[in-house]
Amino acid sequence: MTELATRAQAFGLIADGVSAGLSAPWRVYLARGCRYLSLSVGDREEWDAWRTHLGCPELSVRVYDSGGEIRRASVAEVILDGCRISVELVEEVSTADLERLLVVDPLPGADER
Repeated sequence: MTELATRAQAFGLIADGVSAGLSAPWRVYLARGCRYLSLSVGDREEWDAWRTHLGCPELSVRVYDSGGEIRRASVAEVILDGCRISVELVEEVSTADLERLLVVDPLPGADER
């Protein structure tokens, strides 16, 4: 895909990923004017697959309290033709697993101790 000037092209980008075998995002947000596309996924494996598929070089992690629940939001972003595309994963985490809160990309199975 060389251009994301229309809604059809943005949704085509998602369709290309799904046809390549990626799980469909559970939430898609496309801002008016096609300058921002956000995909929310269900687990770390899906997040890794989408960020690899899109070639997202920018990664950020935010840990926050949401009404007594601690959540970890991992966001990968890339800009394609002036359109910012982000893939987001929100996970509930436990204070008992502080290592997971501090590691940017925890190893698979790390919380199966």
